[in-house]
Amino acid sequence: MRTQRGLNPLTTMNCRRSRLKRFFAATLVLFAGLLFAASLAIPAKVHAESEYTGHRYVGVRKCGSCHKKELLGNQRAAWRKAPHAKALVTLKNEESKAIAQRMGLKKSPDNAPECLRCHVTAFGLPEAAFAYEVKPDDGVQCESCHGPGRDYRKKKIMSDPEKARKKGLWDSDDASICTQCHNRESPTFDPKRYTLPDGSTAGFDFDLARKKIPHPIPKDTKGHYLEIEKRLKAEGKKVR
Repeated sequence: MRTQRGLNPLTTMNCRRSRLKRFFAATLVLFAGLLFAASLAIPAKVHAESEYTGHRYVGVRKCGSCHKKELLGNQRAAWRKAPHAKALVTLKNEESKAIAQRMGLKKSPDNAPECLRCHVTAFGLPEAAFAYEVKPDDGVQCESCHGPGRDYRKKKIMSDPEKARKKGLWDSDDASICTQCHNRESPTFDPKRYTLPDGSTAGFDFDLARKKIPHPIPKDTKGHYLEIEKRLKAEGKKVR
């Protein structure tokens, strides 16, 4: 039996099924293509963040939100007066340019990786290593010596040294943090820079170097900041 158009019903049904299969197959391919395109469109930063597993940097401005207070010792002011804050600026002077030329560097010292790795905090790390902006112009900031602070910067964590170290705070008595840069690889390293108590000299001495950049937390505050802050706020006083 044939239809009015002369087609067999079974043939018509098979044709329709074939067209539906082709339609669904094409739709599936299109959908897969869109998913692939979307994955390529995801910013590299997102991919990098998912791959980066280290503690992240926050920069001196975030550290300074607490460490500008006199109650804590105003470490930010001490840092600003010390050479570390001017580490990048130093690379722009004539002496640094002359050193770079003698070393045969291909770039000016303030743009040369060989110099920037010790004159800028967290130089060369991927974007995902930074929770907030860390400006190269700020030179060697807090986290170059104390470790990336994103995970330990909260007051409740900082008040507990053990918790803070587990969250990324470095040991402030670890001289190897300093000697990563203050060593014979530095073109300005002077093997007689420090005179030791016994009269001998050294290119670097941790105890003497630390005395040049004092920025302690006051004894009355150390270990008691949270309770002092709570008391001051209860008295209606501003924590300065």
